[in-house]
Amino acid sequence: MSDLIVHGGSPLSGAIQPSANKNAVLPILAATLLTHEPVRLERVPEITDARRMLELFRAMGSRVEADFSTGCVVIEHRDTAFDARTMRLPEGMRSSILLVPPLLTRFGQARIEDEVRGCTLGVREIDPHIEVFEHFGARTERGDDGWVLHVKRPLQAVHHWLDYASVTTTENFVLCAVLGQGRSVLTNAACEPHVQEFCRFLISLGARIEGVGTSTLSVTGVAGLRGGAHRFDEDFHEITTFLALSAITGGDVRVKNPVPEQFPLIDRTFAKLGAFVSHADGWSRVVTEGGRLRVREPFTRNVLQKIEAAPWPYLSVDLLPIFIALGVRAEGSVLFWNKVYDGALGWTSELAKFGAQAFQSDPHRVVTFGGKPLSGAEVDSPYIIRVAIALLMVAASIEGRSVIRHAAPIRRAHPRFVENLVALGARIEWREP
Repeated sequence: MSDLIVHGGSPLSGAIQPSANKNAVLPILAATLLTHEPVRLERVPEITDARRMLELFRAMGSRVEADFSTGCVVIEHRDTAFDARTMRLPEGMRSSILLVPPLLTRFGQARIEDEVRGCTLGVREIDPHIEVFEHFGARTERGDDGWVLHVKRPLQAVHHWLDYASVTTTENFVLCAVLGQGRSVLTNAACEPHVQEFCRFLISLGARIEGVGTSTLSVTGVAGLRGGAHRFDEDFHEITTFLALSAITGGDVRVKNPVPEQFPLIDRTFAKLGAFVSHADGWSRVVTEGGRLRVREPFTRNVLQKIEAAPWPYLSVDLLPIFIALGVRAEGSVLFWNKVYDGALGWTSELAKFGAQAFQSDPHRVVTFGGKPLSGAEVDSPYIIRVAIALLMVAASIEGRSVIRHAAPIRRAHPRFVENLVALGARIEWREP
């Protein structure tokens, strides 16, 4: 695993254009398996998970032309073949499970590896996905190192109500339904911006999906999908991350942001920590009062300022570590509440190595007591993308040298992340094993 060496204390400044959201890129790559016609994708980021999925497509006989210098990828699944007994899906990436519906639809068989996992956020069950596949008629058999699924085609329409608004389960439902027979309805669907982008992509290929952006999706199956082209949107996670890096270092970074309508709650969350975001002419920037982060006191007495994260339209749980980093630098105390994952906050003990005070009250809640003097340190990141970034943020705000060990997960979502920070004035470099 690669480490990051950070020489902090330098304010970041300049302009940056964020990359595409991996949580849109990966399901859309999986969805290309549903058409035999060419699909052209633009602004595809050079991230680990995307490369691994494209390598699988090549192994299956698909035509893949990828130029990551321009972000252009052309895929044609005309001569694609798959055998669940001999072919394995990529392990160590949660998005592998998104390949199951198109494989079932196209070949009547699929598999799920034992090591289908993503970031170490706690228990991330696959049961909701299996329920969706079985509702659409799949039979699941346990193998030596995973599960093999079989289904009679075409898949038949179903009505389903999710236990919770899971992004990937919602996408798997849609992938099953778009070429199924009849009208399928999903209640308690996820509606994050990347889910909306995924649905718009499928609609551009001829899918019939209603309710995009709401908690109820209706999908009427069609006989086939055509080819097409798609340009990926900027990642609201990365936009937020660069704004947070600007705030924590006392800098002035302008971030390209064509979707400010997605930011009212994110903007108010920044404001709770004394950072104020403005949007103008397709760009966003953040300023602090007197160059300092300061927690805004609640009007209700004897209550801590609180930042809650849950499925959209709540604040994204993926962004919570970013705000925790701001919390340990802001004067005052904040309660952070992750309402989804039960193992996503254990990393906060690493903040003590910088001299920060953060108390984990239970698996879902952490209180930061910010504004303490901090010093550089060597810290260990768990396998969570934005935790590695949060630790980097704290290190970048402190004079002196710090080391973020095991920071490689950043590469799963953010291409050229360190190079972009260096262009903004950061002194950061990779240390390879």
